[in-house]
Amino acid sequence: MKEFDVQPTLEKEIIRIRPLKHNDFETLYTIASDPLIWEQHPNRDRYKREVFEVFFEGAMESGGAFLVIDNQTNMPIGSTRYYGIDTNDSAITIGYTFLAKDHWGGKYNKALKTLMINNAFTCFNKVMLHIGACNIRSQKSIERLGARKIDEIEIAYYGEPGKLNFIYQIDKDRWEKETIDLK
Repeated sequence: MKEFDVQPTLEKEIIRIRPLKHNDFETLYTIASDPLIWEQHPNRDRYKREVFEVFFEGAMESGGAFLVIDNQTNMPIGSTRYYGIDTNDSAITIGYTFLAKDHWGGKYNKALKTLMINNAFTCFNKVMLHIGACNIRSQKSIERLGARKIDEIEIAYYGEPGKLNFIYQIDKDRWEKETIDLK
């Protein structure tokens, strides 16, 4: 299998991602401090600074976290990451994604996920996503991209107790056959 860069800088017309840096904390927390972002998330308290500090520490330690930037404004709008590489199953997981509320409901999340999925499929045959059981917005969003729910599992996020998550999967062959182009 080709070597995969877990933290590249990637760009699509309206969005780009670059590796998350320690000095991005304050900017990212400004976005994450909105309680509405976390209302359907398994950890609804992540808008609190001390809880977000643990999340950010986990993101930095993961080695696969990104800052998401709106190309039109050149302003940060959220974060996401690659993690959970399984070379035996040719799979990688995308998750821990959140976007500023004014970037919900449309083209930004689609562009972000398409960018990351296309990049992941340069080396892997499956993309996995862990989505909180109560996070209906994210479930619907990823289903529109062709992901299918394959399992339920309790997942302990970095420094947080375990919570019920649904596991979604996107297969490379199906992705390519459906020629999903979500600009």
